[in-house]
Amino acid sequence: MSDDANNVLVVGPSWVGDMVMAQSLFRALQDRESCRITVLAPEWTRPLTALMPEVAAAISLPFSHGELRVRERRKLGRELIGRRFQRAIVLPSSYKSALVPYWARIPQRTGYRGEMRYGLLNDIRRLDRQRLTMTVQRFVALGLPLEQQHAVPNFKSPQLTVEPAQVAETRQRLRLTTTTGRLLVLCPGAEFGPAKRWPVEHFATLAQHYASQGWSVWLLGSKHDQPLTAAIVRQVPEACIDLAGQTSLADAINLLASADTVVSNDSGLMHVATALGRHVVALYGSSSPDITPPLGDNATALHLGLECSPCFKRECPLGHLRCLRELTPSQAMVAIDRT
Repeated sequence: MSDDANNVLVVGPSWVGDMVMAQSLFRALQDRESCRITVLAPEWTRPLTALMPEVAAAISLPFSHGELRVRERRKLGRELIGRRFQRAIVLPSSYKSALVPYWARIPQRTGYRGEMRYGLLNDIRRLDRQRLTMTVQRFVALGLPLEQQHAVPNFKSPQLTVEPAQVAETRQRLRLTTTTGRLLVLCPGAEFGPAKRWPVEHFATLAQHYASQGWSVWLLGSKHDQPLTAAIVRQVPEACIDLAGQTSLADAINLLASADTVVSNDSGLMHVATALGRHVVALYGSSSPDITPPLGDNATALHLGLECSPCFKRECPLGHLRCLRELTPSQAMVAIDRT
């Protein structure tokens, strides 16, 4: 068998959390085939691949969310012909995500049925959501041979590898070298929408409680989360350090690696923290821990399981957001204090 036979291109997801979960697919491929994996990823998730030892190379997909840009995708695909990929696994379900492998003339192109992808993919799998209940299972199943496609795959949890020197450099640059007591990181954002965000007053209660016990408390998030973190700081101005919007994804990963405990909504940073082996308390409202749980032994998922949840909506369709408002800070404290 030539070296090219196990040269695999994976079209990675656009969401940070999904890219973390995709590492379970990479680990399964390496365990079974010892292949060379190249990941085609959006620029905002590509830094994660550098922390995955299973990934040999990453190629930036230079498009924003939702951009089709057919001409540019064709150009990129043709540029990849010389890489001699023998197999492509397309994790997103969109039409556009299947274009580059098609134009790269990759012989086997695997993915689930999606938006008019017949012809673009030549190994189209039917997604059985009742059988593959978890997103990570769906990713790993795409790596199985066709004759095993109906199996429910076992998987290894994601494990991101960070360099201590990079963690130290990030903390030095952001002037975070001095902390008191244990370190609690709070992640109050969720890109999907308000129905995945625990109330800021609950986060503020946690910040005040643990700061009063001598913990250091950091708030992490993107620039879109700054109104949330600012609201927390207004309620407890002396309790925490607000870092939202001040870090790249690589910076946020290094800061999460410093934490003793991370409390987060069901978000990309929650999956990152879990893959770093941190003690994680994950908060679920409109989404379900049965589908996207924190994949680690040191994580606790909190979910009330109300009759109206999970609804998977961006905003509460009933207007009350009980699934998160009634998930109390006391419940989170019990989970935090288990360590």
